[in-house]
Amino acid sequence: MGAGHGHGHGHGQGLSAAGRHRWRLAVAFGLVGTFFVVELVAGLVSGSLALISDAGHMGADVVALGMALVATRIATRPDSTGRRSYGSYRAEVLASGFIALIMLGVAVYVVVEALARLGEPVEVSTGPMLVVGALGLAVNVVSMVLLRAGAQESLSLKGAYYEVVADAAGSVGVIVAGVLVAATGAPGWDTGVALAIGVFVAVRAVVLGRQVLAVLGQHAPAEVPLERVVADLEAVAGVDDVHDLHVWTLTSGMVVATAHLVVGREATSQQVLEEAQAVLRAAHRIEHATLQVESAPTRQCHEVTW
Repeated sequence: MGAGHGHGHGHGQGLSAAGRHRWRLAVAFGLVGTFFVVELVAGLVSGSLALISDAGHMGADVVALGMALVATRIATRPDSTGRRSYGSYRAEVLASGFIALIMLGVAVYVVVEALARLGEPVEVSTGPMLVVGALGLAVNVVSMVLLRAGAQESLSLKGAYYEVVADAAGSVGVIVAGVLVAATGAPGWDTGVALAIGVFVAVRAVVLGRQVLAVLGQHAPAEVPLERVVADLEAVAGVDDVHDLHVWTLTSGMVVATAHLVVGREATSQQVLEEAQAVLRAAHRIEHATLQVESAPTRQCHEVTW
């Protein structure tokens, strides 16, 4: 049996995609956390549900960004127990799952509050809405720019990025609601915008949640077609057959695989192993592959059904 690299070293020592962009999370956390207090106070003073709902979502951002920061720290922590052979990288994925739940919770709260307000006389001060909405949008745009690069590589940063994107939409909604209420004198626009924010956040939460479940369910990554992996391995000189192939995501940017390679009598096992690992690394960005080289399928290969 061969492996892409030795199992003897501590995997917790590695730096995941989220770990490389941790500073972006820290800066965004500071910006969003500071503004959350400002927006909440302004929402309570003005009586704007759109502003309060956006503050609630920004509060969820603070929690989400904080969780992502903690998770990236845990993910890079060395394993002192000797039991976590894959390290603690899944902490980032679990944090993303909690972020999705937080987003859903905020969405449900906003929608329920908006529906409860329908038909009720409400006074809304548009001045604070417009000022705070504009400031909130500026904070969210800066945070989006910070997190966007990392969101392409890390699921936990993508969760934080989705949170900030939804918050930016909320800030736009607050500004629009403020303008409409000021122009028409109808406070119902505030409630309608809050309802739209809640639906938007819910949709983003479902998208993120599905991605988290795919990782936790150890689904093959969408960008790694299994039939192509099999074809590339079978194209390696000396390989007659490939079976028991499993590919899954450990955490963002870390794809691992296992497979059995049946080789011909003339093939050199070590050479086949090295070439197969090189193919997986170059063609599919699979850095960690555990490959079993055999002259014929063993009894266990036939007996095991998963």
